[in-house]
Parts: sequence; C-alpha cells; structure tokens
Amino acid sequence: MDVLKIFLVEDDPFYGQLIKHHLSLNPDYDVHLFESGKELIKSMYLQPDIVCIDFGLPDIKGDALLKEILKQNASLPVIVISGQEEISIAVNLLKAGARDYIIKDDNTKENLWKSILHIKENLHLKREVETLKEELGKKYSFENSIIGTSDAIKSTFRLLQKAIDTSINVSITGETGTGKEVYAKAIHYNGARKKKPFVAVNMGAIPSDLAESELFGHEKGAFTGATGLKKGKFEEAHGGTLFLDEIGELDLNLQTKLLRVIQEREIVRVGGNQPIKIDIRLISATHKNLTEEVKKGNFREDLFFRIVGLPIELPPLRKRDSDVILLAKFFIEEFAKNNKSKVLKISNQAQTKLRKHPWPGNVRELKAIIDLACVMADGNDLQADDISFYEISDSRMYSEAEKTLKGYECEIISNFLQKYDQNVLLVADKLDIGKSKIYNLIKSGAIQTKP
Repeated sequence: MDVLKIFLVEDDPFYGQLIKHHLSLNPDYDVHLFESGKELIKSMYLQPDIVCIDFGLPDIKGDALLKEILKQNASLPVIVISGQEEISIAVNLLKAGARDYIIKDDNTKENLWKSILHIKENLHLKREVETLKEELGKKYSFENSIIGTSDAIKSTFRLLQKAIDTSINVSITGETGTGKEVYAKAIHYNGARKKKPFVAVNMGAIPSDLAESELFGHEKGAFTGATGLKKGKFEEAHGGTLFLDEIGELDLNLQTKLLRVIQEREIVRVGGNQPIKIDIRLISATHKNLTEEVKKGNFREDLFFRIVGLPIELPPLRKRDSDVILLAKFFIEEFAKNNKSKVLKISNQAQTKLRKHPWPGNVRELKAIIDLACVMADGNDLQADDISFYEISDSRMYSEAEKTLKGYECEIISNFLQKYDQNVLLVADKLDIGKSKIYNLIKSGAIQTKP
C-alpha cells in the first residue's frame, strides 16, 4: 500500500487542524478534513481507506453517520472519536461496526495514531491475501493449469466451463493420476467463490474412526483426546468449495451422515447438538465406478444422485498421445525453475520412448519420470537412456502409497550407479554426496548393485 487516504470529520476547526497536522507527519497519509457529516457523505465517492468521525457533530449524530458510511461501504474501517466516556455508547458503536472508539483526552493523538497504524497493517495483510488469491486464480486458469491440445482433453473443457458458470455440484472421475484436483481447483478459482476457501480432503487417507470428526469437527470432550473445539472441513470451506477426493472410500455409516448434511445444508459437530449452517460448493472425485459401487451395495444410491451433479470424466494419458510431449516439456521447465537449472530439450529418441509408454500412472507418473530424467541427464538434451520407467506389478503406479525421501534417494543413486558402471567414486562426485553413504546403502541392501 503506497498512500493511505484518511477522511477526518470534526466540527471544531482548531481541533480538526491539530489532528490533521499530527496525522500528516506520516508522509504515507493523505488526510482530508471535513467540518460536517453531510460534507463527508458527499465526498465518499473518493473512496477513503479509513474514516475518523467525531461522535458529537451538530448536523448528524455519530451512530447515524456511522450507519450511513457503512451502508455505502460495509468493510470500510471507521474510528469514532468522542468526548463521551459512557461504556454503553462505545459498546453499541463497536457492535454497529465501528473499528475503534477513542476518548477525547490528552492521549487522543497517540491513541488515534496507534489505531490507524493497526488498521493499516490489517489492510495491507488483506490486500496481500487478495493478491495471492488473484495469483491462484491465474495459476489455475485453463491455459496455466490444464496442459493439453488433444481431442480427449478438449472434450472436457466445455463441461469445465459449464461447471464454472454455475453452482451445481460436480463429480470428477478418472484413473489415479489424471489430475482430478487440478480440475477441482480450476473450477473453484475461476468461479464465483474464488475469493473464499478451497478445502481438499482425501477420504482414502483418513482412518474411518476419524473421518466424521475431520469432516464435521468436534466439541471439547467429545472423545478421549478432544482437548478443545475443532472445526471440521465443512466449516473451514464455508462460503467456498469443499473437494472430497476418493469419495468412494466412505463407509456406509458416514455416507448416511454426509447425505443429511448435503440435504439440510447444516452440520452438527461430534459431541455437540447445535446445528451449524454451512454454505459450500461440493466437488467430489473418485477413481472408482460409482454406479457399479451402488449396484454392489457399497455406495448409497440416494447419496450418488446428490453428489453426481455435473459429471466430468478425465481421460487417461494413454488416450492423450499428442499431449505427452507437451506435458513433458512443461514438467522440464517446472523442474528447471524449481532447481535453478537449465531447461533441457527432449531428443527425438527420448520423445519416441515417452510416446510408446502406456502410462499406467497417468500424468502423475509422467511428472515423476521427467523429474528423475532431469536429474540423470548430462548436457543440454534429455536422452532416451535418461528415462527409466517404474516396473510395478499389475500395471498400477504407486497405488496411493507414498514413497519416502530415502526411497527416492536410493532410486537416484541406483540409476547413477547403473549409468556409470558401478563407479562409486564418480557417482559420489556427480551427486555431491559421501562415498561412505553409498557403500553403507549397498551394504544394507537398500541399493542393489548389478555386475
């Protein structure tokens, strides 16, 4: 924030000039003095950042003036300066929306200075948050978040736009790693709720006995370990979007409770009895076929029809052949930016190798492989030999398990050992790690050497 525009209304010209002079000592404050409430109201179109009003103006009472100011701009910070020391007056004005109430005495100038400084810091923080949200919106715009020109991916854009233009619930389906959360964020950050929270929950990662508390919150003492009140994800997402990933993992008991919440638009915390109204846009996702789950009795039919809303099915990467190289180049640029390294080109042989792979892990697998290939590559080009595919039984990539940092480290060292003919000293030099560390990993069996 460069300059803070402050409106000050005071019917005593001498006192008003005194306060204006004091505030104007800060070169970042642009102070405008008015002698009547009506004069101030007429100038509100100039959009001040802060308004300081005298409670005892002859033309309009302080509470009426406050009401009129907030009617024009409900979020505008208003400071009331008054000779009235009655606590009830101050309380009523603060309840009516005043940001602060300052008594006219020897400390008025100092207290007003502190109050404005505090409001300025809050305004600065608020604008930083607004800027971050705008940046998030740009990040998750179509052109920045959804990479692809294939017919398969283009077919989802029309549905995505429909989702953005309406408030209907959305269900996103597709194989693991196809980018369901990316689509959910694109819908949120391009829609009417973009300035409100986006809260994502992976239902497959929450133990069933904790899921209810995670979603709906709990009261203090609701169960052993509940030492305080905890808001659930529904409350956190109030006004915004709740993204329930892997919704097909919900047990039937919780499905029943979720159905009631969606129908009634209210939640009750675990251990509580007070209904709490919630306003959320629900986006759900799953890699399962929910219609089949309904037939098997694993998923409630009535809940299915509540959440399905606008269905968007994401194509697997193997059906997006023309997007593979486009995505690979994007991930190479992202890797270079994050690691402050040069952007590699993909050789023709490497492109062919990438196109021939079936991509069981979809876009997530592609990113993991490109990141490792960038580490392995020498020179300016990414070669076919730099690309190593993961051999996973039953053609599934990782499932939902997370590989540890040590696992990635061992994998990278193993690849380098293979590339440099098991030369430990050379690999240690290339990776800038101690040779004893490599020998210890080999000795422990964490790294398998090849003859």
